[in-house]
Order: sequence, then structure tokens, then C-alpha cells
Amino acid sequence: MDGLAPNSPISVAKNLAPDIAARADEIEDARRLPADIASTMASAGLFRMVLPETLGGLQTPPAELLQTIEILARADASVGWCLMIGSTTALNGAYLPHDVASEIFADPDTITGGVFAPMGKAVSKGDEYIVDGQWKWASGSANCSWLVGGSVVIEDGTLLTFPDGSPNHRMMIFPREDVELIDTWNVAGLKGTGSGDIAVKAARVPKARSVSLIVDKPTVEGALYAFPVFGLLALGIAAVAAGNARAALEDVKTLATSKKAPGAKKSQAERAAAQIDLAKAEASLRSARAYLFDAVGAAWDRAEETGQIDIELKADLRLAATHMTRTGAEVCRAAYDMGGGSSVFLDSPLQRRFRDAHTATQHMMIAPPTYELTGRVLFGLPTDDKTL
Repeated sequence: MDGLAPNSPISVAKNLAPDIAARADEIEDARRLPADIASTMASAGLFRMVLPETLGGLQTPPAELLQTIEILARADASVGWCLMIGSTTALNGAYLPHDVASEIFADPDTITGGVFAPMGKAVSKGDEYIVDGQWKWASGSANCSWLVGGSVVIEDGTLLTFPDGSPNHRMMIFPREDVELIDTWNVAGLKGTGSGDIAVKAARVPKARSVSLIVDKPTVEGALYAFPVFGLLALGIAAVAAGNARAALEDVKTLATSKKAPGAKKSQAERAAAQIDLAKAEASLRSARAYLFDAVGAAWDRAEETGQIDIELKADLRLAATHMTRTGAEVCRAAYDMGGGSSVFLDSPLQRRFRDAHTATQHMMIAPPTYELTGRVLFGLPTDDKTL
């Protein structure tokens, strides 16, 4: 027995994983998360893991959040990705006025999604914004009842700026009926995420229904909300990478146990070269995952003790997330190579794991520039930590 409650997110994910894994081909072919899977996940509370308890959320500690995402990503990376996006987007509820957040999350099966990047334009008009824009990479949007879109703010014809001179931008929150979904998602990896474009035209958004994750502060208390928002998103990406890489190694072990070269008496698993390659990949994955959860544990302890996380721990979270995501891709590449010629066929799970892993590495939260950002902190140099 693992001691987990039957309705804990981890237990729920473990119960859902076999059915999701069995539908991996269907999910990829659909190029979106099937509505029935999304509904089941929502009903089980998985999209409310970081939502405050005061709003009916679970306020789940980060380590449990990551393990839950990891389990579903092991079943199918696209499903894990949609869970990561939906659950972390719900973090907006901790920054909104309680009455506004209560309206958005009144339905316990609400799923939120959208895009942080400021690709829209919000013109200030009285107590609301008039918003126009189109956003790329809106994962899981087809199943959402509320969507967000980052937008620069225009007031009296002037682009507002932050104190450092960069454009002032806020996330605008739209009901689904105000948003056009545009199917642009024809990609190599993470096909099942349905990460097409979303767009709005002259959408009216009350100012209270917008959030700045740069300057706004949480309206609720709790160690979870001391975690950096962008760091938590990066950690979620890393959890997807960890689950996907673990599945790739399981897939290659299954293949190597039964696969023999033409005329050979021994399976691939009995060859020294395959044994060495698998051992190296296993060590890489375990090491990166251990660093990830060690960094999360240290930050969580500090948040519980002091209610805040210092810049060194924030940098460690981001570095661990980037390292895990990129190591996960390397592990999937190793598994792909070990699979030999069978890996190139589209019906090979190693093919999908390889493509999913290398698509995940393109997210800006774990992109190569994060090494520069975290390296500045390691050197003790002055660092702008608002996007850590």
C-alpha cells in the first residue's frame, strides 16, 4: 500500500493512466485531448490542483502536482501536457479578487487555459479593457470554458510600461463564447494537445478580470502561492518530460527483450552494447528527476517556514526544470536509437516519445536562455527575477 487516499490526485492519475495509454493513438490522430478524457479529469479535480481551497481547489503541494502530471505524461505526453497547462492556468484564481475568481470557478468541472505571451492589445476604457488579439499555442483550448490571453495595455493612446521600461501587459480572461478557436495545430510532437490559435475581436473584459503575474500579488495565503508562477509552469513542463522519458525506457526494454537481429540467437537485451546504453539513460533520467524534486523540496520547506522563496531557490527551481526537460529529450533520443529501424515508423511508441520530447524542449520556460538567467544568479550578479 502506498498510503495515498483513493481520491488524491496521484491515486486518481494512477487509476486513469491505463485507459489513457490505451488511447494514445486515438489522441494523436484527433490532434486534441478527447472531450470525455478532459471531462473525467475535471470531475476528478485534476485541473483544480493549484486552485486555492477557498475556491474549491485542492491547493496541492508542488511535489504532488508534479508526480500527478508525470504519471499521466507517462501514459501519454499530450495528456500530461494538457493537465500541466490547465492546472497551472488555474493559478490565476489565487491572484484575482475572490468574487471574480468565484464566478470563473463556480462550476467544479471548469477547465481554464490560454497563453501568457502578450500577443494581444488591451485598450483601457473606464472599468474595462477592449481586447483584440490572436495567440499561438493555446494547449487544450477546445475543452476550456475560460481562456486567457496576454495583452499589452494601452491607455489614452499610450503604451503603458513597467518601471524597467518594458511593455506593461496583463492576462485578459475571456469566457469561451468570446473566443474563436483556430485549428493551426499541424505539428510533429505533442500532437494530442490541440495547441491551436485562439483569437478575440473587441472583447470587453472587466479590469478586475485581468491579472499581471509580474506585479500583482496573490490574494490568498499559503506556501504554494509563494512559488514563482513561471517557475511552477517550468516545473510542470519538466514533469511531462520526466514521465515521457520514463515511458520511453519502458518501451525500449519491452522491445529489446523480444527483438533479435536477423540470424541472431540472443535478444537485443542480451547484448552488452544495449545494456550499457540503457544503464546510462537510466542514470541520466534518475539523476535529473532527483535534482528536480530536491529543488522543489528545498523551496517548499522555505515557503512553509518563511512564506517566501529567495532568488537562489527560485533559480534552482528553473535550472532543475530546464535540466530535466532537456535530459528527458536526450533519454528519448537514446531510447529511439536503441530501438533501431523500428523507431522510424509512425506506429512506434518510441517515435512518438521522441517527437513529444523534442517538442516540449521548445517552450520558452525551459529554453536555453534560462541557463543564462540562472547562471547570473549562480555568479551572484544582479538579476531581474520577475520571470524566474
